[in-house]
Amino acid sequence: MNNTYNSRLILLMVFIVALTACEEETIGDTVFGKLEGRVVANNQNIPLENVKITTNPSSTTVFTDAEGNFVINEISAGDYSVQADKDDFQTSFEPASILGEKTTNIVFELDSVEAANLSPLRPELLFPMDESKNVESPVEFVWSSARNDADDILYELELRNGTTGEIQRFENLKDTVLTVEELTVGANFFWQIKATDGISEDVQSNLGSFQLKGVEDNRFLFVRNVNGNNVIVSGGEPAGANNSEINQNEVQLTSSSINSYRPKANFTVNKIAFLATQEGDAQLFMMDLNGGNKIQLTKNIPVAGFKQSELEFTWSQNSNVLYYPNFNKLYSVQIDGSGTTLIYEAPAGEFISEVAANPTNNLIAIKTNDTNGYNVKIQLVNPANGTLVSTIVEGTTGAFGGLDYSIDGTKLLYTQDVSGAENSQYRQLDSRIFEYNTVSDSTVEIDTDKPTGFNNLDAKYAPNEGAIIYTYTSNDGISEKQIYRKILDAVEDDDQELIFTNASMPNWE
Repeated sequence: MNNTYNSRLILLMVFIVALTACEEETIGDTVFGKLEGRVVANNQNIPLENVKITTNPSSTTVFTDAEGNFVINEISAGDYSVQADKDDFQTSFEPASILGEKTTNIVFELDSVEAANLSPLRPELLFPMDESKNVESPVEFVWSSARNDADDILYELELRNGTTGEIQRFENLKDTVLTVEELTVGANFFWQIKATDGISEDVQSNLGSFQLKGVEDNRFLFVRNVNGNNVIVSGGEPAGANNSEINQNEVQLTSSSINSYRPKANFTVNKIAFLATQEGDAQLFMMDLNGGNKIQLTKNIPVAGFKQSELEFTWSQNSNVLYYPNFNKLYSVQIDGSGTTLIYEAPAGEFISEVAANPTNNLIAIKTNDTNGYNVKIQLVNPANGTLVSTIVEGTTGAFGGLDYSIDGTKLLYTQDVSGAENSQYRQLDSRIFEYNTVSDSTVEIDTDKPTGFNNLDAKYAPNEGAIIYTYTSNDGISEKQIYRKILDAVEDDDQELIFTNASMPNWE
């Protein structure tokens, strides 16, 4: 019996020892090691501070010190992927095997984002071509470039006026085409394109140069519709056999973002006066013959009447002031914008729409009408004393316009819709050109062989008065407008010619 008891006791002790050994093997203490390292900039061995160090599997997150060093003191034994992150540097990974009670060392060499980036291709200037001449305004700049990687490219165009030294910069351009308006006519320019992806160093094109068309020989001014606004254009004489080459040396003088019209040049002071819409009002402006140095002459008392597009002003006899209408009042303003003065006042309800002066005498021709543009009077007034001198047209139905004075002050040019139509749209049906002689007190029509259904508008004398220039268009109000010249007292039948297309409101000085 004792032997049986002893055998059972021995078996129990063996079982307990075995069980204890098994428990120590499965739930014993975790083994830890230590991870140390250093982070430097690649190819420079410069320590990088404040680099974020993380591991996968996850452990403690730490940051490098000023010497680029980091340490994770207690990290479980095993295999890890260690990650280093810092702004403006590429993320880097290093493997690490952690052993119990051992120190593992690793080193990171981080590449900067810029170092790994590919710069954009060098821009190539396509237009205007280098050293090109007679470039038309506005100028459409065109260049080519491309990216070498996934980074987006922005461009900067630098444009320098070779005469004045003025520099214009157009930044953050996404396209490789840019149109620039109102550059100094006839001037030399230099231009260059800079491309950047915001990471690598900027890449610059070669330097290009070009010269804009000049207006030295241009005698014509007119208006053309561009992008819904009127712009003022300078133009030259037709060229080629039988003057068949029209629209010569056209140079745009005003921006297509502003509605500008009714240009009138004055070669005594070498200036162009014109109207432009500002905050809903028609205001008088002045600029150089090449479109430069634009200044506003009127402000508080604008050019006003029944319809802005029908309003006209005129230079004074001695070219020192401009006369312009404001409803039933006629004002003068100095060519520097000062000295606005009331000159004449028509009866209430009679709007002054057009004004014409001549260089010989002091008289001014005015056209008045009612609020609808009709009940027209064409009269002569003396601006020196503000008195009415004579009445040329009165009591005739229909629309009138295109008022212009001859050089010697004896003849007056105007247009008249002989149909006598009067409607709310102010549509003219048969407008023709007439000339009134103040000496003989007689009026004659200037025959242009105009077919039925068309209008002659805005008639003006040539500088030598041997011809007239006028706008020719269909009376439908939407067809193209063209500018013609007619030779007066011509012997041959071929006495008129087309000069400009898509053009109106001519001025010839």
